[in-house]
Amino acid sequence: MDKIAVLIPCYNEGMTISKVISDYKHVLPSACIYVYDNNSTDKTGEIAHDAGAIVRREYRQGKGNVIRSMFRDIEADCYLMIDGDDTYPAENAREMCQLILEGKADMVIGDRLSSTYFEENKRLFHNFGNDIVRKFINILWHPKNPVRDVMTGYRAFSPMFVKTFPILSQGFEIETEMTIHALDKNLMLENIPVKYRDRPTGSVSKLNTYTDGAKVIMTIFNMYRHYKPMRFFGALSLAFLIAAVVLFLPVLLEFIRTGLVPRFPTFIASGFFMLTGLLLFACSLVLDTNATNSRKDFEIQMNIIRMMLKNDQETSK
Repeated sequence: MDKIAVLIPCYNEGMTISKVISDYKHVLPSACIYVYDNNSTDKTGEIAHDAGAIVRREYRQGKGNVIRSMFRDIEADCYLMIDGDDTYPAENAREMCQLILEGKADMVIGDRLSSTYFEENKRLFHNFGNDIVRKFINILWHPKNPVRDVMTGYRAFSPMFVKTFPILSQGFEIETEMTIHALDKNLMLENIPVKYRDRPTGSVSKLNTYTDGAKVIMTIFNMYRHYKPMRFFGALSLAFLIAAVVLFLPVLLEFIRTGLVPRFPTFIASGFFMLTGLLLFACSLVLDTNATNSRKDFEIQMNIIRMMLKNDQETSK
C-alpha cells in the first residue's frame, strides 16, 4: 500500500505531463505517481513513463471511467488527484495531503475560484458555468462549510472516501458527483485556496463548454432527485396542489352562489391536479424512506470498510 498516491488522468497531455510529474515528484518525493492514459494519440503514456510515472491504460473514454479504474486499482493512505495539463501548481499538494493523513478531512478541494481562476481562465463561459454550478450546489445542499469550487480537478481523498464512492458518471461530471456525494454522506470536506494558471499555448481543453456543462447541470438535477426525494417531489406536489386549489375555488364559489357548476373543464382540471399532487406526495414518502434506508446501509458499509482499512494498516506495520 502506498502512503500517498498521485493520480493523473490524461488524454492527449503530452505537452505538459512530463513537467507535471517532475513538479509533484519534487514536492512529494515519497509519493507514487500514477498516470492513466485514456486513449491518447500524442504519446502521453510514453512520455509519462520516461518521466518516472507508473503508467496504466484505460480504454473506456471519459474522465469518470478513468477515475473509476484508479479508485478500484490503487491502495493508499492518501490519494491526490490532479490534471495533467499543468494548470495546478504543486505548492499546495503537501498541505492537502497532510489534512487527509491527519484524519481532518475525507476530501480536500483545491479551490481555484477564490484565487486566480477568473483572471487566468480565458474561456468566459467556463467562469460563468463554474459560478452557477457552485451556487446551485450550495443552495440545494446548504452545507455548513460552503463548497467554493465544484469543478476543480485538484483534490485529495481519504481511503474511506475512495472505497465508498459509487462512481456513475463517465465524463467531466465526475467532480460534481464527488462533491455531492461528500455533502450527502456527511463526509469531512475542506477547501484550500490554490493558484490556477491557464493552459500553455498549444494545449487544448477537452471539456466542451455547452455539452459537458449541460451534463453537469443534469447530474445535479438527478442527484438531488435521488438523494433528496422528499424535497424534490414534495415541491412538485405542493405546486400541483396549489394549482388545484386556485382552479377549484372559483368553481366552488360559483356553486355556492348559484348551485350550478358551469365550468366543468376547470373542475376536471382541478381534480386532475389534486390527484397528481397527492400521488407525488405519496411517491415522495416512499422514496424518502428508501433514501433513508440507503443512508443507513452506507453507514454500516463505512464501519465495515473502516475496520478493514485499520486491519490492513496494522498488517502493513
